[in-house]
Amino acid sequence: MQTNTPPRSAMRLTRRGRIALVATGAVLVGTAVAVPLLILGHGKGGRPATLVIPEGWRASQVYAAVDKALALPPGSAKKSLAKAAAKLPDDARGNPEGYLFPATYPLQKKAGPEKLLARMIDTANEKFNGAPIAAGAQRNAMNVYQAVTIASIVQAEAATAADMGKVARVVFNRLERGMPLQMDSTVNYALGRSTLRTTESDTRIDNPYNTYQRMGLPPTPIDNPGEEAMRAAVTPPPGDWLYFVTVRPGDTRFTADYAEHQRNVAEFNTHRKKSTGAAAP
Repeated sequence: MQTNTPPRSAMRLTRRGRIALVATGAVLVGTAVAVPLLILGHGKGGRPATLVIPEGWRASQVYAAVDKALALPPGSAKKSLAKAAAKLPDDARGNPEGYLFPATYPLQKKAGPEKLLARMIDTANEKFNGAPIAAGAQRNAMNVYQAVTIASIVQAEAATAADMGKVARVVFNRLERGMPLQMDSTVNYALGRSTLRTTESDTRIDNPYNTYQRMGLPPTPIDNPGEEAMRAAVTPPPGDWLYFVTVRPGDTRFTADYAEHQRNVAEFNTHRKKSTGAAAP
């Protein structure tokens, strides 16, 4: 445990500029961007020809997209998972989160949801179990499933692809120092919501995905990461960063110094107040 770490009541990490300084009572709230269902191309009879699964979608979103694309009752895809002829890692315990690989999938005539989900999982296994991902995971003293979990956090937290490696390094640095990850994205996942409004009470919920209260990684990935996030998770750049905040679009600041982080947050507060014309809620 890093002895000069500020107390947890005063320390919060950020997700794309969202941060709360509980000690000062300044809680900043970001808005989640709704991701539309992306179905491209139409075959005969109006049935979509392909289904696009965006990077960072959760399993629940993938299920809903499959149901809609195949014109099935809600919940059909999730129920069909047990019939999918695909192998998940033992650590997943049957939960496909992280392994519904984001890509464009053809919708074959009369194909059921189980085949579509199986193809997503098979694609993930192909991507994750070969070089360089598997080798990179081993090089960082973790298994592939842990790498996918870190990549899912990176996918959710990084404001840009260029920031992904640094976010991954923050995760590694905090794990190595025995610090809680304190990621708003994991709390958001725990609460089953897309619009993130993290409060102090949110960070106290009793949930295995609450990385404010629980040490280490969450029990599963929190979304389905893409290839860039996976590469970042296994090949993070060197650095001593422990905190980050997106002060303004294109300006994410990483630091190992808590006092500097507070100054960055103060600048973010000022910028947001000017942009909205009102104090942060």
